[in-house]
Amino acid sequence: MKKVKFYNGVEMPQLGFGTYLATEEVGYEAVKHALEIGYRHLDTAQMYGNEKMIGDAIKASGIDREEIFITSKQFNHSTLEEMHKGFEQSLIDLQTDYIDLFLIHWPSHRNETNAHTWIFFESLYEQGKVRAIGVSNFKIHHLDALLETAVIPPMINQVELHPGLSQVPLQKYLEAKSIQLQSYGPFMRGGIFEGRYQETLAEVAKKHQASIPQVVVAWGLARGIVMNPKSVTKERILENFQAQFIQLDFEDMEKINGLNRGKRVYTDPDNSAWGY
Repeated sequence: MKKVKFYNGVEMPQLGFGTYLATEEVGYEAVKHALEIGYRHLDTAQMYGNEKMIGDAIKASGIDREEIFITSKQFNHSTLEEMHKGFEQSLIDLQTDYIDLFLIHWPSHRNETNAHTWIFFESLYEQGKVRAIGVSNFKIHHLDALLETAVIPPMINQVELHPGLSQVPLQKYLEAKSIQLQSYGPFMRGGIFEGRYQETLAEVAKKHQASIPQVVVAWGLARGIVMNPKSVTKERILENFQAQFIQLDFEDMEKINGLNRGKRVYTDPDNSAWGY
């Protein structure tokens, strides 16, 4: 599997397995199946409430911990003591003594709060409790403010990204800062199967004898973006995994790029309920 490399040298599988809303027995079996077919990058968060399930699935898989890249996210901005407590609980639930990548899940609406939280993240990195640190849902103005005080710049920014919201300006900004871009919600909550999105993507999919979700994942991978498709259905988990072998040409990429309308289907970070 192709990997991306952070500026600190840590490598991360470019294709990950998203686990948002994957809980209990269904989520457990989905994660186990994903690992069985070859996924080695699992994306979770304290907010998802499934870290223990993921830890159990990893243990049951029999795969060495060092072979699996685990991403998790800080639930909220709180006191240093509460953040430490939350992180240590994540380690317990995931049954590991380190996390590969730890992210601020949502930016605060106050730059001072983001800076305070980032100091905690830098301390985790310096102690070797995480191999890499980054942010999620940060817009350019959030990053500009954070970089004014950060000693260790973020290594990645995970954001809503799909054909309706291609995030090209953000990608250019991140590339200039040596920060990796990662997508969540690549299927637009089903929006890729509707209207002009469905029409264009189906045309490209037919050309490659592929499915529409596969084309979307392949499009993101071709742009150098880390992709995290999510499913709890065995057939679709395998289908998404096989998307890494699809090679889109320039014409295909331009057709999909043309679908961008700056359309959000998830929460706007500037108006989130988790920014206080």
